[in-house]
Amino acid sequence: MKVGRFAMRPEYSLIGALVLMSFWPSGALAQDDRTHTMTAQHHGPTSEQKEASAFVKVVRDSNRRFQDVSVAVAEGYILQFGCVSGSHEGLMGVHFVNFPLVGDPELDPTRPELLVYEPMPNGRLRLVAVDYLVLSDTWHANNPAPPELMGQLFHLFENPNRFGLPAFYTLHVWAWKENPQGTFANWNNKVSCDGFNPQNP
Repeated sequence: MKVGRFAMRPEYSLIGALVLMSFWPSGALAQDDRTHTMTAQHHGPTSEQKEASAFVKVVRDSNRRFQDVSVAVAEGYILQFGCVSGSHEGLMGVHFVNFPLVGDPELDPTRPELLVYEPMPNGRLRLVAVDYLVLSDTWHANNPAPPELMGQLFHLFENPNRFGLPAFYTLHVWAWKENPQGTFANWNNKVSCDGFNPQNP
């Protein structure tokens, strides 16, 4: 939607126009606010938002079966790191790692290296995100630039790190849990570890 400009007739002087405008400052500002709001409401999603939405859809469609953690275990995902917290930044949750996928330098949006669960008060685990991970040395053996997947750039965790891993790149996709910090942020302050029982993952 295009917002038209007022055409000024040649016979009005600049001073006359300024005087005229001074009589209606609040009305002019209100109209600008309404126009801005209407313009924002009528604009469709940006290309970045479309890419993010497509990525989340791929994640949900291809990993829905892992909502049952026993399916994840049957397919080679193993519990690691306990329930990962990050102080004021929020938490990550409980990670199940597929080590053969971690060792593979290929990144496939339908095959995440890690699955992230939130422990619930009833002892169950709720799938909240997936996590793509590649070791930095493995990646840079054949790639000069940092990894990205479906338009999303990975985050670098240098060595040493809290996970005891060599330097690695990671990308979380919070496909089943809202994240105020963003769909692809590492930490989520809406996740809780309160229900985690290491004896009964």
